[in-house]
Amino acid sequence: MKSSAVTFAFGLLALAAPQIDVRAADVEAGRAAFETCRGCHSSPGYSNVYPTYYVPKVGGQRSDYIVSALTAYKKNERPHGTMKANAYDLSEKTMENIAQYLESSEGPAHPSPAKGDAGIGEKLAESCLSCHSEGPDAASNIPRLAGQYGNYLVKAMKEYQSGKRNNALMQAMVKDLSDNDLENISAYFAGLEGLSTVE
Repeated sequence: MKSSAVTFAFGLLALAAPQIDVRAADVEAGRAAFETCRGCHSSPGYSNVYPTYYVPKVGGQRSDYIVSALTAYKKNERPHGTMKANAYDLSEKTMENIAQYLESSEGPAHPSPAKGDAGIGEKLAESCLSCHSEGPDAASNIPRLAGQYGNYLVKAMKEYQSGKRNNALMQAMVKDLSDNDLENISAYFAGLEGLSTVE
């Protein structure tokens, strides 16, 4: 596997959408709007039934990325029945409120199980951190990966490989990654301190 493939695969994992100004968002309104999401996203280790994967942690996730993800679900650009049903009638303002609430709502840390070898994954993922860093200057429209469930990260990359997530550049970047590569890189990010389950 070429290191450049790994670099771009994670550097563009969500393919950054244009940054959105959420500074004026209403956190309390976002908390209220998030109530319908708590059944899945506030239960540590909650799994989707089929295919089986942990529902992603969103506590502390970057606000602009949350808005871009919700927008993609609403437009069915990112197919997922449950998420489309929850996002289809959200206004842009409501999305911004939810996003700001989530970014400011880091809960207690919970383990993020992963199958791969984090040591091998650390070497493979070295250059990913130029985009997916935990630093204060990281772009808000690039998702945090630290602390995310390993099998969710694997699922995301496999969806680019299969074409379920429709982005030509990401599809090209991940097409040559082996299953072991995906597991190892995901194990590395899962073992880092970062995202949490929203309480």
